[in-house]
Parts: sequence; structure tokens; C-alpha cells
Amino acid sequence: MEYKISDRVQTLKPSAIREIFKYAADPTVVSLSAGNPAPEAFPVKEVAEISARIMAERPVDVLQYGLTEGYLPLRQHLTAYMKEKHQVGRDFDDILITSGAQQVMDLTTKSLCNEGDVVICEAPSFIGSLNTFRSYNARLRGVPMESDGMDMNELERALKEEPRAKFIYTIPNFQNPSGITMSLEKRKQLYALAKQYGVMILEDNPYGDIRIKGEYIPCIKSMDEDGIVIYVGTFSKVISPGMRVGYAIAPKPLLQKLVVCKQGADVHTNMWSQIICHEFMTKYDYEAHLAHLRELYRVKSALALRKMDECLVPNKITYNPFEGGLFMWCTLPDGVDMPAFCKEAVLRKVCVVPGNAFLTDENEPCQSFRINYSTPTDEQLVRGIELLGQLAKDVL
Repeated sequence: MEYKISDRVQTLKPSAIREIFKYAADPTVVSLSAGNPAPEAFPVKEVAEISARIMAERPVDVLQYGLTEGYLPLRQHLTAYMKEKHQVGRDFDDILITSGAQQVMDLTTKSLCNEGDVVICEAPSFIGSLNTFRSYNARLRGVPMESDGMDMNELERALKEEPRAKFIYTIPNFQNPSGITMSLEKRKQLYALAKQYGVMILEDNPYGDIRIKGEYIPCIKSMDEDGIVIYVGTFSKVISPGMRVGYAIAPKPLLQKLVVCKQGADVHTNMWSQIICHEFMTKYDYEAHLAHLRELYRVKSALALRKMDECLVPNKITYNPFEGGLFMWCTLPDGVDMPAFCKEAVLRKVCVVPGNAFLTDENEPCQSFRINYSTPTDEQLVRGIELLGQLAKDVL
């Protein structure tokens, strides 16, 4: 049988990170390539308690169909919580609970983009979102990153040169993969430019609660008086990625279109997961849990940084400073073949993600690679960075 794949999907490639996971499945390989929360971050006891209670007391709520918009108590609580804590949400906004934050990228692109429309992205940016945009035959326009976020001059140039731009995609807090946090000044500039040129902003904030140092910076959505920002949140990094619960806060007319598109995708988000999230937020000490996560990652990142300074920096590999999130962005000296370095690393039993996987054009030259410090054990983290250091010593 010859399978005639649609034009829209024909050119799509598997996620580079998912392909790397195949190597990382080898128990002898140290994986620094994942993006998972630390296993010890999961509130296992609390989730088990809530699950047992709701199955005993209200099993039909868990096992029956739910509303496409999401479990109403969770929607109501999140609406109030985000307004109080982050000043996110206006009278013109509404909230949609989704099957993970990734679904918001899909529904937004499906709702806003025709084939050939442009999505302006940070370069580098999260590969999962980039592949979603590509799946709708949107054209990606990358904007280089500076130490405090997008290059605003280049962003304005992109907006001038791309009349078919539909939205700007940004991860302002501890960006994946670079770890960079966008400054308050640039958040204001980005908002002003989007308003000036009549494009939406898709603000992806999966790591915002995992700030391990530095000052809190308001979300771009907190500045939204004009209905031009779609805010994306998730429980994947603070409760469990396996539960697949994310959410979008966006202007009601647009959110209604996301709802219609979701009805054609999965009808509604998993009811058990939504109820777990709601119960955990309202019947347990959620803020104490977040504080625990920050301390966990503060300690774990400090270990990673000590080993980086010991093993990589003396061998000419630099890294971006970061104030939170789960990733470190490392850069090889000019002239070094980065893909070859990453391949050799696998042969030496340590996996990292080549940086070109995160570019809007994967064929552009790139000297960087991404390390994840949250998933491996402390022993694996130390071993993996030592292996990279030895490789760097041998080849650089």
C-alpha cells in the first residue's frame, strides 16, 4: 500500500528530543536531554489521597463526560487565583482547560493561521511549539535572543517585513531552551509593538513558578488592556506532566474559537486530572508545595552549576546564567562542529540536545546545546557533566 500523506504533514519530522530519548533509554547512558520535572517533585501521597477520596465519594464526576471549557470549579478557582496572584485576566477574558499547554499552541494556530501565515518566534525556542506551528504550514520567523530576551529591534523589523504575521510566540520566564528571562522593559516593548502592528501575543509560561533566584517580573498578560495576549499556563511542571492539564486565558471571542477546535480534537480534558488539580490547589497548601519545588531546584541547579564550572568552563564551554526553569544552554567555541560533538557525547554515554533542534530554521549554524538538570539523579548529573567535560578536554 502506498500511503498518500497530506501536504500539510508530509514535511514534518519527528521531534529531535523524542528521537534522542531512544538513545537515552539505554540504562548505561546518562540522559541530560529530557525536560521532565524531578521525580521527587511529584506530590504522590496527596494525589493518591485525592484519587481515593473522589473515587469513593463522587465516581461519576470523574468517569463521566465533562464540559469542553473545563471542570467549572477548577476554572473558577484558576480565574480568581491568576487575577489575585499575577493580575492576569480582565472582564473581556475567559479560561479554557486544555490537555496540557501544548494543546493551546495547537488550538491557537488552528484558530488564527491560514497556510503561509507567519508566526514570529524567539530563536531559539521550544521545539514542541515550533513543530505545532509547522504542522499548520505556518512560516516561522525567528528573532534572535539577547541576554534579557528578544532583540526588540529585530522584532520590529520582522513585524514590518511580515504583513502576514498572526502572533508572536514567547516564553518570557526561564526560556526553553536558553534559560533567558525577558526583562520588564522588553515585556512592555513587546506588548507595545504587538499592539502597534495588530498581532496577537502567545505568552507561554510553564516555568514561571520555578523561580530559584532573582526578582519576580509581571506577566505580559498582566499588561493586557487591549485583548491581544493569550496566556498559557500548565500544571505539568508543578504537579505532574502525565496528568496533561494546561489552560489558556484569552479574550472571549477568540477563546470561543479555541473551544470549538477542541471539541473536534478531544471533546474535553481528562476529568480525573482536572479534579485532582482543583483539590490539590484548594484543600492542600499549594503555596508551600511551590516553595518546596523552588528549594528542590535551587539545590539541584547549584550542584549542576558547580560541576559546570569545574568540568566545562575550563574546557571553553560557556553557559547562560538563569534564574529558574529546568535547563542550561551551553555554547561551544566558534568553529567547533556542534552536531559532531553531541554525537560523540552519545557514544561516550551522555545525551544532550543539539541546539539546532530549537531553531526556526534547523539548517542555520548553531554552536549550542541544551542540558536538563532536573530529571537525572544527583549522581547521574555529576557523571554526565564529567563525561561532557572529558569530551571537551579531548576534542576542543
